Amino acid sequence: MSHIAIVGAGLIGRAWAFVFARSGFDVRVWDRDAKVLQSLEADIEAMIRQTAPFGQAGPDPQATAARITAAATLEEALAGADLVQESGPEVLEIKRELFARLDALADPHTILASSSSALLASSFAGDLPGKARCLVGHPVNPPHLVPVVEISPASFTSPEVTERARDIYARAGQVPVMLKQEIDGFILNRLQAVVLAESLRLIEQGYVDVQGLDDTIRHGLGRRWAFMGPMETINLNAPGGAVDYLGRYGQMMADLAATAAREEAFTAEAAEKIGAAFADVSTPQTVRARQNWRDTELAALAGHLADRAGQSHTQE
Repeated sequence: MSHIAIVGAGLIGRAWAFVFARSGFDVRVWDRDAKVLQSLEADIEAMIRQTAPFGQAGPDPQATAARITAAATLEEALAGADLVQESGPEVLEIKRELFARLDALADPHTILASSSSALLASSFAGDLPGKARCLVGHPVNPPHLVPVVEISPASFTSPEVTERARDIYARAGQVPVMLKQEIDGFILNRLQAVVLAESLRLIEQGYVDVQGLDDTIRHGLGRRWAFMGPMETINLNAPGGAVDYLGRYGQMMADLAATAAREEAFTAEAAEKIGAAFADVSTPQTVRARQNWRDTELAALAGHLADRAGQSHTQE
């Protein structure tokens, strides 16, 4: 049985533990805050209750829980690990300090992966003796319900390490996206930033209200994108495929892109409009309740997509 070490047992760390455990990996979890570890078992049980009805807690949900153990020390968590999934604070100095410890303590073959959503491996691992085994494995929140993981190696990362990481994530049921070189924000956050910038501008300048904007994505683009990406979407939007689509609409899209928002969209005025739209549902309690609703819906969607994929394979 392959062994995974989770370093940092917050929201992302415990979701990663769940991802690996339900796929049959032995998982040990460590956090410098003992109180966080004390709640780990209850947190995992809550995830099982939420996801098991949709088949998303593994073949045997209780076996999934049993594969996750809290480690009293970092050394205990790392012993014999094939991969470390670091999910600590998004602070460069903390990452540097933590990766120095991981590199000094982990077995030579262990892959050191960070869940960082913004920091590049070259920024926190470049000076380490074992830098060749370091990379970013950036998930989407919540990773146990949204399976994409962006694998971003640095220029110094060993190709063999990158390939082993890809294999481990795939075995865990995730969908690895391999970056060919480092870039700030990786792929998902760069795409998200562009959509968010234009969304904020359209709202702030009075073209649409918050509900209308969200409905456009939720019931429009998002409905299609739940099943296929934008490249396949345009390939289906013209009789001759993507080349035909870009021949017909490429200039129109280029003109729209030229007038789209950039960094100036992230203004205090835009923030006030968004905040006002959600003023009655922005307390910690209401946000948490909505997060729980979202995660249940994502679990249901994941179960549906898994069933559809199984039916497709059967029909083939």
